[in-house]
Amino acid sequence: MTPLYGLVLAGGRSSRMRTDKAALRIGERPQLDVAFELVARRVAKAWVSVRPEQRADPLRAAHAQVVDGPGVEGPIAGIIAAQATAPDAAWLVVACDLPLLDAATLDQLLAARDTSRLATAFASTFDGLPEPLCAIYEPASREPMRRYVAAGGFCPRKFLAGHEVALLSPANARALDNANTPEELAAARSALAARGVA
Repeated sequence: MTPLYGLVLAGGRSSRMRTDKAALRIGERPQLDVAFELVARRVAKAWVSVRPEQRADPLRAAHAQVVDGPGVEGPIAGIIAAQATAPDAAWLVVACDLPLLDAATLDQLLAARDTSRLATAFASTFDGLPEPLCAIYEPASREPMRRYVAAGGFCPRKFLAGHEVALLSPANARALDNANTPEELAAARSALAARGVA
């Protein structure tokens, strides 16, 4: 049985937000901790993806870490570092900046997982392309992704779009909305407040 591990991507530079997105609070807790708990409850083990210089950050240091390797940046760096850590595992990968992500959305993804494909992902409600930052990557995706990066690729969305993956329509369309700017975060907090969450 292929183990399913979890990875919460928290290595971003947060340049558009102008402050560390992982530390922004959703309700009473940093959104990194909220995302980590959602993932960890559904996998055998879970890690946080970090850049080398983030290892000592207290928020990230509270969790097991996968550290990006040299020469690769962005979310795909975290994914390939995780796959190198456990090549025979499947990985549930989630970005830390999805403030509207809920348990039902992750459960929908897990229930529809297709182990015969390289990955299972949601189709973006904006353009129909795969959403790579809330997806399950099977062990078979490791070598194709390594080749993609070696050839100069860096976009996990383009990687998934170029391969056979299972695509789902999210039951909660807003669950995959990123909060990359203060304005997007304010909108997400308003949506959560309307649900009595924040």
